[in-house]
Amino acid sequence: MPKEIEFQFKSPNDSPGYLLGQLTMLWQRKQKKVLDPLDLTQTQFVLLAALGWLSKESNAVTQADIANQSNTDRMMVSKVLRTLEDKRFITRHEHETDTRAKTIRLTKNGEVVLQKAIIEVENADLDFFGALETKLSSFNKNMIQLIDKNKGE
Repeated sequence: MPKEIEFQFKSPNDSPGYLLGQLTMLWQRKQKKVLDPLDLTQTQFVLLAALGWLSKESNAVTQADIANQSNTDRMMVSKVLRTLEDKRFITRHEHETDTRAKTIRLTKNGEVVLQKAIIEVENADLDFFGALETKLSSFNKNMIQLIDKNKGE
């Protein structure tokens, strides 16, 4: 007879990691449903949105800027940006001062797709997280606290 496995948490519903994993899978499924018709994955949307935010402040947004803004791996960002370039949602240009870097810009088509995606994703988020009602702000603050605490790991 196998030795009884011991868990620190009495049930899966006591485990924050398990619950976060379940919630993330359900949320990603909802995101996929609204992004598929726009020919975007969740990761592609996140990087386009990061580019959109950063472009409001600068015309010289780099791959590193996008990786930092989205808390994602630089090599993965490079691969996804290549895909977005193939889809003609972005362009890459020589950086004015850094010969090693490229500036990334949304194309007109990329702007249109991003705007449609933002509307769809924000509506999906409001629907998904709507059950929290007045607790949404507190939920967001808790997530920011966890992100900030664990960012460097």
